[in-house]
Amino acid sequence: MRRADRLFTIVQLLRGGRHVTARTLADRLEVSERTIYRDVVELGLCGVPIEGEPGHGYRLPKTFEIPPLMFERHEVEALVVGARFVEAWCGPGLAASARSALARIRGVVPAHLLGHVDDARIYTLRFGRDAGSEHFDVLHEAIGSRRRILMDYAGEDGHATPDRSIQPLGLYFWGKVWTLAAWCELRDDFRSFRIDRIRVPRLGEPFSDDPAKALDAYLVRIRAAERDTSLPS
Repeated sequence: MRRADRLFTIVQLLRGGRHVTARTLADRLEVSERTIYRDVVELGLCGVPIEGEPGHGYRLPKTFEIPPLMFERHEVEALVVGARFVEAWCGPGLAASARSALARIRGVVPAHLLGHVDDARIYTLRFGRDAGSEHFDVLHEAIGSRRRILMDYAGEDGHATPDRSIQPLGLYFWGKVWTLAAWCELRDDFRSFRIDRIRVPRLGEPFSDDPAKALDAYLVRIRAAERDTSLPS
């Protein structure tokens, strides 16, 4: 669990006015009591009015309420533009999630900002989009679940390499074309695949974490190549 999620959960567990011991919190969150003590101090520094002390338990006043989520006008516009981009250029699964997120945002933004949810004048058009975008959802799922992708892949000459197995690492958008960064098991090296050239992708077996084949290692390789090309000859 991320630290921010843990802090939020502690606040939820302490609401209602009853004392909750650090041991109970530690057991619920699967961390040490020392971690709970540090988190309680951090919440107090952030203005959360936690009452109590180590050994006796903690609680929040019954009157304590988490303030509503607030956005500034430009933040609302940024979220709207981002959702429009996702809907236009990503797969149908993420597009539906973007629409759902916007509906939730409408429910929490102040009334005077509601107009900006629908009136942002920055658009992302759907025509001319990457022909491989129908593969986006399966590639996105494979990255999240750390599963191999089995696919046929067509080169620039149109000739397809069948039954290629890759470990997908990340999706990148280049203005019109999506590429998939991956560890290619055929080449035993990092490769970048245009998703409009991927044919019949399907989920394969899970793959284990290997720092030498991970996204961070791929990015280190890319940055090194960029530095080399920028050096004077």
